[in-house]
Amino acid sequence: MTLLIRNGDIITSCERRTADILCENGVITAIGHHLRAPESAEVIDATGKYVFPGFIDPHVHIYLPFMGTFSKDDWESGSKAALMGGTTTLIEMCCPSRAEDPLEAIRLWKSKAAGLASCDYTFHAGVTRFDETTTTALKAVVAEEKISSFKVFLAYKGAFGIEDTELYQTLALANELGVVVTAHCENADLVSETQKKLVTEGKTGPEWHEPSRPVTVEAEGCHHLMTFAEMTGAEVYVVHTSCQPAVEAIKAARERGVKVGIETVASYLTLDSSYAEKPDFEGAKYVMSPPIRAREHQDYLWQALADGTIDTVATDHAPFDYASQKHMGHPEAGKAVDASFKPTGKPANFTLIPNGIPSVEERVKLLYTQGVVTGRIDLHTFVRAASTRAAEIFGLYPRKGEIAPGSDADLVIWDPQWSGIISAGTHSMATDYSAFEGWPVQGRPETVTVRGKVMVKNGAWCGEKGWGTFLPREPKA
Repeated sequence: MTLLIRNGDIITSCERRTADILCENGVITAIGHHLRAPESAEVIDATGKYVFPGFIDPHVHIYLPFMGTFSKDDWESGSKAALMGGTTTLIEMCCPSRAEDPLEAIRLWKSKAAGLASCDYTFHAGVTRFDETTTTALKAVVAEEKISSFKVFLAYKGAFGIEDTELYQTLALANELGVVVTAHCENADLVSETQKKLVTEGKTGPEWHEPSRPVTVEAEGCHHLMTFAEMTGAEVYVVHTSCQPAVEAIKAARERGVKVGIETVASYLTLDSSYAEKPDFEGAKYVMSPPIRAREHQDYLWQALADGTIDTVATDHAPFDYASQKHMGHPEAGKAVDASFKPTGKPANFTLIPNGIPSVEERVKLLYTQGVVTGRIDLHTFVRAASTRAAEIFGLYPRKGEIAPGSDADLVIWDPQWSGIISAGTHSMATDYSAFEGWPVQGRPETVTVRGKVMVKNGAWCGEKGWGTFLPREPKA
């Protein structure tokens, strides 16, 4: 399988040049001018187009048992949607319950992707408890299952959340093993008590989700994690930071020498808290945790992304249908929304709305449209945040996140002139709504390759189910 891309404007996190790219047997073998095409090669003319390294989403949920239901995507639909959006590698959060063994859980999550995934993939291993069996199980996760990152929740008390002793033990083991610990940072007890108070007061609609988890609660969770990371020496990575106080708490720890990466997600950069206030329960579409914040936090996040404070832009893709699953928090829970559906006006309960926004297909187009086209970020920052930094932090670089000889031939030929509209009617995700319905976007992935195989061509799907492969990762020294 040989592919030659001619005359592309090659953009990486730190370099720009016009050249040809030769890909053989799944890897890039040469970059230069007037490269000869082997007789069997497929040749693509990329004149006038950008060529980016395949994008990496370091935070997705494809298989997710959560809040009494299951996410809508499977690996067939989720990986297709990712590729249609230019993302060639997904890192899924494995989220077992506290009753599940972490080694058995990672094997289950792997089985859900095998044979279905069209893009390449790996996992963060969830640690939702720490007892006398956990050390042995997590060592096997690293050594046998080739996973070099964990995930902990300082939220969802009683479900995924861990206690402080468990947090300390997880971080201490991770430091010993050379594993990065990703973390959802809030204060679970403050969230729980605030939610109880609001519901008791009759404040139960989707618009009260954000006040139940305010920025102070997220910032406190970040500060809490930073203290434990500093005490144990572990490297950590804070997922989906949504606001200025959270980022500033992490920055302060960096200045003290804590090894920490910062992630935000596309929804926080593009939506604001007014979306959760939409009437007739439509605000439920925008319920995620931490919540979407006020506009001033969005402006801060863009600046922190531009100056390099924020490392990555992910999605926290968590796809739930609006008509049925999001309505679990509605007084007529379980009744599909159709032309005859009329809300009763009785109090809903926002704590029962499955958290998450489907966005794996739109992340890169939104980042380009709202970031590059507007001048908030340059092309190199765009590539760094959507691809390269994730590869570096999670042990995939330079196999992924780079355009260089020896790197995997994961490439995105991007048409900057194309314009279109986001719609659930045309997306590949399995959900019945888009959080960005009707939004205009500028630029799209015209051609997408995974290890040299063309999966998207002229903006249309031509991929192969099961082409994706698991990416083994070694811990850091």
